[in-house]
Amino acid sequence: MGDYGRKVKVIFSSPIGRKVLTGITGLGLTVFVIGHMLGNLTYFSSDPNAYNSYSHTLISLGPLLYIVELGLLAFVIVHIVLGVKIYLGKKAARPVDYAEYKSAGEPSRQSSSSRTMIVTGLILMVFLVFHILSFKYGPGMAEGYVVMVDGEEIRDLKRLMEEKFQHPLYAFGYPAVMLLLAFHLRHGIWSALQSLGAMTPRLTPLIYTLGGVLAALIALGFLVLPLWIFFSGGAS
Repeated sequence: MGDYGRKVKVIFSSPIGRKVLTGITGLGLTVFVIGHMLGNLTYFSSDPNAYNSYSHTLISLGPLLYIVELGLLAFVIVHIVLGVKIYLGKKAARPVDYAEYKSAGEPSRQSSSSRTMIVTGLILMVFLVFHILSFKYGPGMAEGYVVMVDGEEIRDLKRLMEEKFQHPLYAFGYPAVMLLLAFHLRHGIWSALQSLGAMTPRLTPLIYTLGGVLAALIALGFLVLPLWIFFSGGAS
């Protein structure tokens, strides 16, 4: 094993290294989630083709899209594996849970969201697989989901989304998971910044509050779409 391999092994085996990598991957995934949310909100554009055009633009990236997707997959895997390792390490250090938990202030910021990170994280992992199978690998042009935009036939992902979200399982299941996402991000954003040394004690309360607000806005941005489609019947 070379020097590079040894350094990587040390990072993955060190508690500090695990926290730093978990923070980096967590923030990277948060940025992606924000971008994905903003893309979804093009559904509400005055241009009826905006959402399908946005989706087609991503598909048109070709090999670059595959590279980005592989990078995101690597981030997800590293984040999950290290998150589980950190959780198991804490359990081993304290095999018997406290009889009663209370939210803590500084410096730990221990709360219900921090204590359920492993649970919300695993639920989000299962949801991610379900989401990808439902939309990215769901019915496409071969199944008749085609729309003409600017003289070009492209996949009508908007129609598929409207059909999915008119089903109660999708319409209410997605918002429920998005609330768990907010719960996960509420502590995750602050924890990531703390692990990366991006905070001073004076700024900690402010960043913790802003992280919670950002988490709530992300969840709202995602859950408004399925509920709107379900109750309005969709824009099409």
